[in-house]
Amino acid sequence: MTHAAPVHSLWTTAAAAPDKIPAPHIEYGQLSPTLIVLGGAILGVLVEAFLPRRQRYGAQLFVSVLALAAAFAAVVGLAAGDYGTGKAHVAAMGAIAVDGPALFLQGTILLVALVAVFTFAERRLDPVAHGNQVDSFAAQAAAVPGGEAEKAAVKAGFTTTEVFPLVLFAVGGMLVFPSANDLLTLFVALEVFSLPLYVLCALARRHRMLSQEAAVKYFLLGAFSSAFLLFGIALLYGYAGTVGYAGIADVVDGQVRNVTPALAGTMGNDALLLIGGAMVLMGLLFKIGAVPFHMWTPDVYQGAPTPVTGFMAAATKVAAFGALLRLLYVVLPGLRWDWRPVMWGVAIVTMLGGAIVAVTQTDVKRLLAYSSIAHAGFILAGVIATTPDGISSVLFYLAAYSFVTLGAFAVVTLVRDAGGEATHLSKWAGLGRRSPLVAAVFAVFLLAFAGIPLTSGFAGKFAVFKAAADGGAGALVVVGVISSAIAAFFYIRVIVLMFFSEPRTDGPSVAVPSVLTSSAIAIGVAVTLVLGVAPQYFLDLAGQAGVFVR
Repeated sequence: MTHAAPVHSLWTTAAAAPDKIPAPHIEYGQLSPTLIVLGGAILGVLVEAFLPRRQRYGAQLFVSVLALAAAFAAVVGLAAGDYGTGKAHVAAMGAIAVDGPALFLQGTILLVALVAVFTFAERRLDPVAHGNQVDSFAAQAAAVPGGEAEKAAVKAGFTTTEVFPLVLFAVGGMLVFPSANDLLTLFVALEVFSLPLYVLCALARRHRMLSQEAAVKYFLLGAFSSAFLLFGIALLYGYAGTVGYAGIADVVDGQVRNVTPALAGTMGNDALLLIGGAMVLMGLLFKIGAVPFHMWTPDVYQGAPTPVTGFMAAATKVAAFGALLRLLYVVLPGLRWDWRPVMWGVAIVTMLGGAIVAVTQTDVKRLLAYSSIAHAGFILAGVIATTPDGISSVLFYLAAYSFVTLGAFAVVTLVRDAGGEATHLSKWAGLGRRSPLVAAVFAVFLLAFAGIPLTSGFAGKFAVFKAAADGGAGALVVVGVISSAIAAFFYIRVIVLMFFSEPRTDGPSVAVPSVLTSSAIAIGVAVTLVLGVAPQYFLDLAGQAGVFVR
């Protein structure tokens, strides 16, 4: 009976104070971009469940475009309402930050996703199968590759329209990821956008086995990175007694007001802080594709359906760099002297590793994958600057880079032979004579990747390197310039191959896309040239958006 007394007293206290549980206070208006996208995704699932198969494609495309456009309008509305600067604050009971970097990155992700959805919806590139137009995705995802069920599905003209809600779920996670203001929200957002991407990677119509292998590699390595991230979160929680960004930052800086005995015991334990911080960083560097966490990138980029590769290469980088910036600038600024040397090393091996290995590639998609690894290194140079210019230069680079990437992968979908996309570089020989327009557009994207003046790549690289030099990382800029020179070699090699080689007799043909892919490529070219010729307005915009809320 003696044991029952404390429990009994707890019951009576709880009964005496029924109004002590506070209702959660959620600012739905400020979370509207994410809520609209997730609402669209749920609507897409209902479309899959209840509409007849013939009507799903049009309905899904409409729902996706509408959701992304409405969410972008909501981001613009929040920015116009001064939530990026004067009214920046932490919403949803401390879980989500509504500030300049969050709104800038969310707007970028939504625009990238909107353009990517156009490439997902393309149905005129593959030859008509059994009288039906087909897209880049498997006719029936659950069917065994090459099996009877798959043949029957192709014959019946099935198309996999569930890719649209999957993209919206992924975008929903990506919107939360850079704006997460505590470590648990960060982890949940990571899983929400990673799981749909694992599925999307496995859905290629051609080369089904390669596609499924890519998805399994991505899934297994992604699970590893999630485990590192989660273990790091546990250690940081053990160190600071909280998962909130501001709370951890206060403990790191030694500015805690009421120190409990438990907190006093762990606050002095720097091993928890350093190992925990390093593990969370590893989880984020994996998503960025930085060396030595890059091993998944070339295989996944090559095996996934090309529209998915373009979306993943552009949007995931934006979300992951946003989360990395917030972690380093909001949670761990007090550890700058500890993380800067490590990030120096990561940036140098990433720039040089990506550029040098790309020189040896013979597949267009693998070449772009290694180039994206080199670009991750260039962007890290801006992250290391630890100045306001560093933040704004990274934001600008991400916006510029994502549209170049989307456009380049959209062009890759057009060059085809009997086996589907012709991604081997030898098949691109003489493409400039066969279809000068497609080759010229691809050349524009390659020159932007190389950072040639009058393209967005030059403006972005210049901004990032200038911020790094001002922030005392001059040696890093030298390495960056050398890496850029190496990278320029293989970009220009592809241009020479397209325009100055004899076309092969058995070479690929260039498919005529519908207005969807054409507009995706046109938007990519327009953004690349506008940000290259007149970048100042967008640099100012990124500069205004470069202040994190604490």
